[in-house]
Amino acid sequence: MNSVVQPERVTQNRVIALFRDELGYRYLGDWTERDGNSNIEEESLVPWLTKSGYTPHQISAAIHKLRVEVDHGSRSLYENNKEVYKLLYYGVPLKLDASGVTETVHLINWREPEKNDFAVAEEVTLKGNYERRPDLVLYVNGIAVGVLELKNSRVSVGDGIRQNRSNQEPEFNARFFSTVQFVLAGNDSEGLRYGTILTPEKYFLKWKEDEEDNSLLKLDKYLLKICRKERLIELMHDFVIFDGDEKKLPRAHQYFGVKAAQEYVRRRKGGIIWHTQGSGKSIVMMLLAKWILENNYNARVVVITDRDELDKQIESVFNKAGESIKRTRSGYELMEQLGRATPRLMCSLVHKFGRKNVDNFEAFIEELKSNPSSTVGDIFVFVDECHRTQSGKLHRVMKAMMPNAVFIGFTGTPLLKKDKETSLEVFGGYIHTYKFSEAVEDEVVLDLVYEARDIDQQLGSEEKIDQWFAAKTKVLNDWQRDELKKKWGTMQNVLSSRSRMDRVVNDIVFDFSVKQRLSNQNGNAILIASSIYEACKYFTLFQKTELKGKCAVVTSYNPQTKDITEEETGANTETDKQFIYNTYINLLQNVDAKPGMSKTEAYEENAKKLFIKAPSSMQLLVVVDKLLTGFDAPPCTYIYIDKSMQDHGLFQAICRTNRLDGDDKQFGYIVDYKDLFKKLGKAIAVYTSELDHSAGGVAPEILLQDRLTKGKERLDNAVEGLVLLCEPVEPPKEVLQHIHYFCGNSEIDTDLQEREPQRVALYKGTVAFVRAFANISDEMEEAGYSVAEITRIKRQLDDFLGLREIVRKASGEMLDLKPYEADMRHLIDTYIDADEPRKISFFPDFGLLDLIVKTGIADTIASQLGAMKGDKNAIAETIENNVRSKIVKEQLSDPAYYERMSSLLEEIIAARKAKAIEYEDYLRRIAELAKSVEAGHSADTPAKLDTPGKRALWSNLRHDEGLALAIDANVREARPDAWRGVQARERIIKQALHAILHDAEEVERIFLIVKAQREY
Repeated sequence: MNSVVQPERVTQNRVIALFRDELGYRYLGDWTERDGNSNIEEESLVPWLTKSGYTPHQISAAIHKLRVEVDHGSRSLYENNKEVYKLLYYGVPLKLDASGVTETVHLINWREPEKNDFAVAEEVTLKGNYERRPDLVLYVNGIAVGVLELKNSRVSVGDGIRQNRSNQEPEFNARFFSTVQFVLAGNDSEGLRYGTILTPEKYFLKWKEDEEDNSLLKLDKYLLKICRKERLIELMHDFVIFDGDEKKLPRAHQYFGVKAAQEYVRRRKGGIIWHTQGSGKSIVMMLLAKWILENNYNARVVVITDRDELDKQIESVFNKAGESIKRTRSGYELMEQLGRATPRLMCSLVHKFGRKNVDNFEAFIEELKSNPSSTVGDIFVFVDECHRTQSGKLHRVMKAMMPNAVFIGFTGTPLLKKDKETSLEVFGGYIHTYKFSEAVEDEVVLDLVYEARDIDQQLGSEEKIDQWFAAKTKVLNDWQRDELKKKWGTMQNVLSSRSRMDRVVNDIVFDFSVKQRLSNQNGNAILIASSIYEACKYFTLFQKTELKGKCAVVTSYNPQTKDITEEETGANTETDKQFIYNTYINLLQNVDAKPGMSKTEAYEENAKKLFIKAPSSMQLLVVVDKLLTGFDAPPCTYIYIDKSMQDHGLFQAICRTNRLDGDDKQFGYIVDYKDLFKKLGKAIAVYTSELDHSAGGVAPEILLQDRLTKGKERLDNAVEGLVLLCEPVEPPKEVLQHIHYFCGNSEIDTDLQEREPQRVALYKGTVAFVRAFANISDEMEEAGYSVAEITRIKRQLDDFLGLREIVRKASGEMLDLKPYEADMRHLIDTYIDADEPRKISFFPDFGLLDLIVKTGIADTIASQLGAMKGDKNAIAETIENNVRSKIVKEQLSDPAYYERMSSLLEEIIAARKAKAIEYEDYLRRIAELAKSVEAGHSADTPAKLDTPGKRALWSNLRHDEGLALAIDANVREARPDAWRGVQARERIIKQALHAILHDAEEVERIFLIVKAQREY
């Protein structure tokens, strides 16, 4: 048998042959003893420039200018490299005579890669303070653009990376790397890693392409991919990024995403790029925009976002990369800029397309239609987080402003049922996808670890609860008392009791004492609350703990005096709105407003900055919705969820924790107080499965027509139903006649009871009307309504909404809850007790990808989603007990059911406990399944079967231990190197199998199993 471990020299010889024979590079020789080795080899560069038509005078001047930038002593390696790259990219500008005319000497032929001179030299001795000798150096036209360090298969590729890194230090050979674009390291066992100058070891990347091809060693395979002449030139020209003070190369998914988008752009076709959270969508945007502007001189690029954080992030990414981007202040300014030839690159917030806010779209649309604005150039519109921003309204604004534009959507999430249709109508299908599971596998983001915690609750004195409630509601009728119970006797209000929130706060503070990243203050956390009230309540509670001064609340709220003008009840109590307002006023007391910012914005800006840059100073952010998208904070390690979430919102929220940070951050951690594992499983399944194949499917126009047809049908039915309901009303059908029909004599209880069905039908019918109208309100003309019909329907909607309020008031079925708010909050805070949180999940340090995907949960959910086309009824929420259906009924409530407030609260708490017990049992079963899958074998597997390959053979050979071990030994003895995919070598494996099995069909069956085991 040949030796498995090959010396580094053997690997190096093979790689040189690969560059020479497969890639067509000139072999320059072994330069160990050669004097004057340089990153600018004039003996190659001068002939190439001469062949390109430049004069000796031009060549001499260009090389002199290049050498000046290469060895600029007062600058860092990064700055020198950046200036050299400009000369490579744009050419060397020269003024050689008194005329002042600038001539350009191009050092690389970007348009025709094959016309460049590609060469490779080995053992290139670099003399400096300390002599170093890179294994291979790649040259283009005599300019060193790549350095490759090789190691034998037993030595870590990390050694090669670190060697390259030390070569770039000033005391070694930093000057040589001024021209270098690619820094490579590899061996036969781990394959190839790539980076550029000054790339930290942990950010060296793996290329991924044609993964099913296993015919070569990964080192050879990916050198052939990356260093192919056309690819190398393309990467240098279109994919080198100077991001502030860091130079970067693209990850494979970014490269292929941009490449796929380029084809769409060439055909002036739109589409969607789905790259998961944290995978660098902003970089893809920047690279694509740069390519468009470079290759289409008439092109204009507009980047649209829906969050101020994202708008600033986009501006920062482009500016740091040296691409000047104009940030517009309003939709009008954007229109004005588009009417000129410059600027070519702009960004804007979606909210700036209305005069004051998004709700002003209708008037704005009419104005656009009556005063169309011309645009200059070919417009390409990038819409960030397109599943959120590209609603019907925005689509109409965009189309009115830029009717001939090409729209490209960017999203970190797949399109789910609720937004898939409208997004596909605007953009088309997927251009490129990069899913969460791929990003974790590629170490672009971290996997996530889930932990469920339950807080048990119990009722205090039932008698006092009922006495309190009776005393506070004695002036109410049965319906009003019942309405108050419905509002406050819900799971949400029980879960927001002060006792329970105290337990959550203490639980989180305890974690900050014992959890590694939190206790050493390298990491921090986000708590997601269910409402602004709860966020403020949590914030005030944390101010009484050791996190005081290191905790902030960030919500969509900004205190205005108008918020509380109608809140004062005169009862010397504080309503929820008053509490929120007072909390914010107190926390903003010592905050100074900044130019262009309110005090709230300045406070939040500072909190976010500290959270990202100084985690020890800002350890916890309490949020509701803000910062759950477009907020990248590498220190964030824990996310505590005390809010019911699902789909996009849930997945984007948990991904706040999975950004790469220090070596001590191995996972992002999710602590769940709301029993969300089932919904989390669904989200992970969607984000790791292909659920949409629309790129080659139904045309967007057909989708649009189908959706609008159904929408029109629903709206027509809703209107018709209400008209028929009101038909029996006596003439002249004014207020009095409608009250008589729906209420009778409202002072007589039997009249109200007899007419209850009519009122219920009115209430439900009005809700159906509102929903049906809202679904297509921005597209009614497209749905087939005339202008007169649209006016009539809007008037009918106003009429029925007004009628509903009149009937509710006349029947006494409306209650102003404000005067009772503080009293009910006091009741729940006082009489509901909570126990210490207890952990009810059983998967420590078990990543969600292993837990959800490898156990098969994801496949099950995905198949259900696919089979039922996303119908929520097909996805069994086995953990949910649907508590609210018992409490908040569609019809008017049954007073007997709500006879006592205490019984209502007891029922809610009992249901919560039953749910928690069932949920805990469910998590236990999932943990057992996950552990079995991770172990890879059952408990009765013989001990001698100590590898996955042996166990796989045993399982597929009718549990014959001796036969499995014999085959394992034969295969290990006979296998040649790199046998997979090579027919002659595969035959050797089959012969080894036949020597034992003596059956051709059985050999073929077992061969496939052997081939699938990586250990052989």
